[in-house]
Amino acid sequence: MRHLVQMTRIAVLLVVLCQFTGPVARAASFDVKEFALPGGTGPHDVAPTRDGTVWYTGQRKGVLGLLDPVTGRVQEIPLGANSAPHGVIVGPDGNAWVTDGGQNAIVRVDAMTHAVTVYPLPTSEYANLNTAVFDPRGALWFTGQSGIWGQFDPSIGKVQVWNAPRGMGPYGITTTPTGTVFFASLAGSYLGRVDAPGKVTVLEPPTERQGARRTWSDSRGKVWVSYWSAGKVGRYDPATGAWKEWPLPGKNPLPYALYVDSGDKVWMSDFDANALVRFDPVTEHFDTVSLPTSNAAVRQLLGRPGEVWGAESGANKLVRVKAK
Repeated sequence: MRHLVQMTRIAVLLVVLCQFTGPVARAASFDVKEFALPGGTGPHDVAPTRDGTVWYTGQRKGVLGLLDPVTGRVQEIPLGANSAPHGVIVGPDGNAWVTDGGQNAIVRVDAMTHAVTVYPLPTSEYANLNTAVFDPRGALWFTGQSGIWGQFDPSIGKVQVWNAPRGMGPYGITTTPTGTVFFASLAGSYLGRVDAPGKVTVLEPPTERQGARRTWSDSRGKVWVSYWSAGKVGRYDPATGAWKEWPLPGKNPLPYALYVDSGDKVWMSDFDANALVRFDPVTEHFDTVSLPTSNAAVRQLLGRPGEVWGAESGANKLVRVKAK
């Protein structure tokens, strides 16, 4: 009888601990592989392609790289004088589109010929170009940390730029399945909803001065945001206007990159833990994937079904993660 009472007390204690100790990172099985890049590359962003290869921006060398994960072969494409590419995505046309801070321009690289076309911003002021996304209509939207956001129309080659609310800070950008564009402002600590060209509504997360960094829409149109300064991940529901937030596991998490995969799992990079973190919104559990190389500094994540890719800017490598 005494033994039964003790077991009951232990069970109750475990339930209480689970309620008050915050998020738990559970064990899971992942296959992690790194791919070394040529010296001095400084990879910043990655973009897996439809044929299995992976684009990446070589910020320090002014190149766009292309990795073949099967052979490990790398090709480097110079983007132009003073180039310092930040973001890269694959457009609806199958080509690579780059936000190039050094050239203050949007750059298109033909996937077949590797021909480079540069579309300068309509201003000589340094924009510190960051991230781009295509909406369902084929327009490219982009951010610049110096305090701008803009749109590029590939059909006529026109670039437009507008000043962002609160000045400096526009960073990550995403579009929902219905076509609404949102961007995160790191310095401004807000989520911006684009209502029309030149018009933005500022959305305030519940946590102040959170340092909204990267953002991504899930398949239902809910918008996820990594809080660099607050160690949390937030979710905004455009249908209801409601926010929900979760602290990442660890003593001092620093969530930087954010990507929502095809199964609506939310992936982030944690600079403090030198790890990738996967969050399941249904179970509200975190899985932590330790990175093999110290100080990897994964600044951006992107993927395709079954795998997630990251650019290890601190290790001069790309990393691929697959769940077993």
